[in-house]
Amino acid sequence: MIIAANLKTNLTRKQTSEYIEELENYLKKSDSTQEVLVFPATSSLDSFDGGVTVGAQNAYATKNGAFTGEIGLDHLDEFSIKTILIGHSERRHILGETQTTIIEKFNFYKNLGFKIVYCVGEPLEKREAGKDEMMEYISSQYEGIDTEYENLIIAYEPVWAIGTGLTPTLEDIQQIHSELKIKSKAPLLYGGSVKVTNAKEVLALENVDGILVGSAALYAEHFCSMISYADQLTNKQER
Repeated sequence: MIIAANLKTNLTRKQTSEYIEELENYLKKSDSTQEVLVFPATSSLDSFDGGVTVGAQNAYATKNGAFTGEIGLDHLDEFSIKTILIGHSERRHILGETQTTIIEKFNFYKNLGFKIVYCVGEPLEKREAGKDEMMEYISSQYEGIDTEYENLIIAYEPVWAIGTGLTPTLEDIQQIHSELKIKSKAPLLYGGSVKVTNAKEVLALENVDGILVGSAALYAEHFCSMISYADQLTNKQER
């Protein structure tokens, strides 16, 4: 399974280093077989050795240049980063990234062989409008995206559930994951108010290949617990 943490605009460089060190210690002691990804704040990116894959929350589709406030490939190469989060709802809805911009970014980093965690999801008004309109909205986020890209991971995050404490029912999650699996065979993560108290149930659902965790991942101890749930489920399936 893939267990990913999006740290957003949290944790300083020092705190991030301590956080990843704690994760690394846990992975060594537990012999975890999960793929663990961590996306720190931009100013906290650094070189880290070990089992944790560190990725960028965002980067511009450029090597370098006159793009104030952005980082490019040069900055990722400095720390040997080859994993990036693209299309997160906060960048779409708060920072105004269009599908055109997202496609450009996706293609730029795809051509460089990056592992891409590509986010899709719907706001509350689309969910309340009915299944057909909701699925049409989500499907529009697949437009222009190479769903067969070998280093693609898709994360389904209902926008209305992010940071609100609200979550779809387990039945709802399983149903939409089943439909999204038809669109792409890439690993499919669930995100949206995932926390220690519900992570194990979510991970146990069919067609859920992992989780993308936001605020609940800020405490390394909690995030390690989620990794342990995945290990328990994996071990159970292998018996």
